Amino acid sequence: MSKNSVSTAVTKLLERLFYPMPGINAAPRLQYQSLGEEMPQSTKTAIMIIGGAEDKVHGREILHSFFVRSGATDAQIAIIPSASREPAVIGERYREIFTEMGAKGIEILDIQDRAQCEDPILQSYAKSCTGVFMTGGDQLRLCGLLADTPLMEFVRQRAQRGEITLAGTSAGAAVMGHYMIAGGGSGESPNRSLVDITTGLGIIPELLVDQHFHNRNRMARLMSAIAGHPDRFGIGIDEDTCSLFEGDGLLQVIGKGTVTIIDPKELTHTNWSHIGATDPLSIGNLRIHILVHGDCFNLHKRIPIHAHFDHA
Repeated sequence: MSKNSVSTAVTKLLERLFYPMPGINAAPRLQYQSLGEEMPQSTKTAIMIIGGAEDKVHGREILHSFFVRSGATDAQIAIIPSASREPAVIGERYREIFTEMGAKGIEILDIQDRAQCEDPILQSYAKSCTGVFMTGGDQLRLCGLLADTPLMEFVRQRAQRGEITLAGTSAGAAVMGHYMIAGGGSGESPNRSLVDITTGLGIIPELLVDQHFHNRNRMARLMSAIAGHPDRFGIGIDEDTCSLFEGDGLLQVIGKGTVTIIDPKELTHTNWSHIGATDPLSIGNLRIHILVHGDCFNLHKRIPIHAHFDHA
């Protein structure tokens, strides 16, 4: 696929999702370098892509941010545990967490068959809730149950319009782009057999997301994916780390790990289409950024904006 193959429709969608930033020298809103410093809690809705294994016991920073952005004590939260092999157990775990935080209403949408997405009661809650949380598990199962259903269409459109906060962790993060990493290997050098690509839920179409990133040594896997899809941003998210999109053109990082951005805009060469599946990939001029808590990335200008750090 060529770098210029993104359709006009997708471009317009991204323009609605990410509004231009006034200037490249503007300081990001997140002005804190370490998790030890207090960060003001924004109440603005967002799309939150979480790398998995987020803190559920101690500070719960990422989950608390989702709770606040969903309306805090007025939040009406829908939990979708469909990716999990134990949806009732994992759904109840998150229900307990958001109940302890003080959410006004919580519903577990335990969807185990696509026909349930036609249920008027579930659709009604998807239309009225203020936050949707997709848990981890198997991203193929999650997409198989939700893709191209009326319920998921309500959720997708409301998230893109900024009407709700939508979060996905682990498998729930993997499904966010138009293309999705369905599986593959880790480590090694980049090669085509290292990654299996299929279609995701298209929440933010330009992204190709990998999770548990450095924790499971997946850099070569994401590089391989982007070599085959150079019209996408590669986003690798570590555990207990979140890429947060508020709709203002910025990816913001919160959490304890890193977010890796792979930008192929200036890619000069790849042998992707000329080699066997297990042969090593040659990739020229691939740009990589490593971001930490408080850093941002301007998706329009394709530049990182690093958090202010006071050395005093």
